[in-house]
Amino acid sequence: MTQQPGQNHNLLKIGVVTISDRASSGIYEDRSGPALIEYFSEVFRSPIQFEKRLVADEQREIEAALCDLADIEECGLIVTTGGTGPAPRDVTPEATLAVCHKLLPGFGEQMRQVSLQYVPTAILSRQTAGIRGMSLIINLPGQPKAIRQCLDGVMPAVPYCLELIGWPFPQTESPVWQAFRPKK
Repeated sequence: MTQQPGQNHNLLKIGVVTISDRASSGIYEDRSGPALIEYFSEVFRSPIQFEKRLVADEQREIEAALCDLADIEECGLIVTTGGTGPAPRDVTPEATLAVCHKLLPGFGEQMRQVSLQYVPTAILSRQTAGIRGMSLIINLPGQPKAIRQCLDGVMPAVPYCLELIGWPFPQTESPVWQAFRPKK
């Protein structure tokens, strides 16, 4: 796939996909998607724009949202929240693996390692990450507090990964981590 970024190459579009049967059916308010938007609004200094999706725990719906955000909306970064546990309806990793061309298992490994510092059940998480065209897709847990902890653990590598797949190196600022870029 030889996708090129859209007209505004300096604008990073971030796809935010909340996966939840109950939130998608209106039983309760989505708190995870807004937590992601708040986090990225705090740490990115480069121009960003958000594309939001709220879908049920259905693999086809998740795959469709990921493909739309990568292929049509041209999001450089796509983050999912929810559906990464061992329950029968948790199918986010399967959807992510089905649509990615390259896998980045280190993201999931790092997020589990970070989460284990807070809860022993982190070993039940099946987060993963991968590349579809020029989009980095990262699965995150569904709890806002865990989202922030996991992102703080992997964000040092995200800007450089975005650069490697064809986006400008985004400017970031965080009191917790610093973006890493190898010396050339």
